[in-house]
Amino acid sequence: MNDAHGLTVVPGSQIEHDGTAYSMLKHTATHERFLHVDGDAADFESAPGRGPAVMALSAHNAAVLRERLPWLKPVPLGLVTSAGFGDRLGQATPGHVAAVRGTGVAPIFAQQSVRENARTGRTPQQVLDDAMWAVFETGWRDPWGADADHLKQPLDVMPFADAGYTFYTVDPGDHVDDAAETDDLDTLRAKVVRLDWQALHASWDQAVERYATARVAALAGGPVDEAALLKAFAKYGAAIVHAARVTRAVSDSVSGGAFEMEVSVDETGTTTSLLEHVVIAGELIRMGVPFVSLAPRFVGRFEKGVDYIGDLAELERNIAGHAAIMRHYGNRYKLSLHTGSDKFGVYPIAMRYTNGLVHLKTAGTSYLEALRLMAQVDPALFRHVLDFARSRYEADRKTYHVSAEVARVPESSALTDDRLPALLDDFDARQVLHVTFGSVLDTFGPELHALVRAHDDAYADLIKRHFDKHLAPLAQH
Repeated sequence: MNDAHGLTVVPGSQIEHDGTAYSMLKHTATHERFLHVDGDAADFESAPGRGPAVMALSAHNAAVLRERLPWLKPVPLGLVTSAGFGDRLGQATPGHVAAVRGTGVAPIFAQQSVRENARTGRTPQQVLDDAMWAVFETGWRDPWGADADHLKQPLDVMPFADAGYTFYTVDPGDHVDDAAETDDLDTLRAKVVRLDWQALHASWDQAVERYATARVAALAGGPVDEAALLKAFAKYGAAIVHAARVTRAVSDSVSGGAFEMEVSVDETGTTTSLLEHVVIAGELIRMGVPFVSLAPRFVGRFEKGVDYIGDLAELERNIAGHAAIMRHYGNRYKLSLHTGSDKFGVYPIAMRYTNGLVHLKTAGTSYLEALRLMAQVDPALFRHVLDFARSRYEADRKTYHVSAEVARVPESSALTDDRLPALLDDFDARQVLHVTFGSVLDTFGPELHALVRAHDDAYADLIKRHFDKHLAPLAQH
């Protein structure tokens, strides 16, 4: 189809189902998308001025199409190798689909946290709908998920449940007591006495009976003495209670619908010891929290947009220990790699020791690829973004674990146009541009969205190239 209004069918989007044909249309000049319905168009809302068969990509039409084409609904993915793809612009999913296709990795195409939604100005429904339209456009028919990421409190849950999310990542980091790492024995004892043992449905004596065993000592790599076990419960006891509380809120909100949980303690100040992993997983299982993946804080540093910082041999020993604990609990959950973008040295290690029970979570680097595109096709605009990001970095970095120094990122005036794209491969520039995304979108959002829309195929190619490197070690051959 190539009509007088400048609309053409996006290749690969055509589908006929129950006697009605559907396809995605793209305007050749503006790149705006529309849904074309040939057949039963009841319940859809036509796009103004486009005729009765051409529909806007509205939330209403997305909901109607999901009911007609059930593979457009996200579902729980279970115990398979999986990867989550955050999309801060709502325009990266075609590239994500191209990268994941044929790998055997189960994708989460809609993934956003409350914090990220606040910074981008998007809602959980918009995030899911944007991903769904791309799933439709690209002809993806396999299962895919939607992640309500880094939920901090029960009140965060409902907008995601209403939108139809199927994967809920609870982040109880605010309830992790990092000070327990260095507390003396008397302080640890006092903290453990104050734990809400009623909410834990247990007692300290029962905890000692469960975890002060030779088997747990072997998993933990050392004796489970009083101090070590006190530290584990003082540090994570309240977080376990909070994770169970958020899980109950999810269960209540989805009203019997299928869902799965992830528990994330990676954004904390101290490493999760092997004994602490044993306790976290053991208590969550005992309390009936249906978690499918767990993100501990591994040794070393997992920072935004750059490779692993630390000793890979030490990390390998650490991942091997965490994977052994996962097997101890019957391989009933996956190890989750958060802040997982660009950790190319980590993926083969994680796959080897977990036998593929890995969930990889990526987010901001799809946005960085949009900035790479900008540097290539509109260097003048990229110069404004770069200098603005440098000015915002010290304020915007406060909620992130990053170590870039803005002094090591050149001002735009120091670079010729041909050198600008290379900044997207520089450690310091990547982190400065990464963590300032909210401020940049507030100021340059319309220009960035328009640029990506005008070069959508080139953007998809950049995304695919970027994630091909991530997914190759995870691929199931």
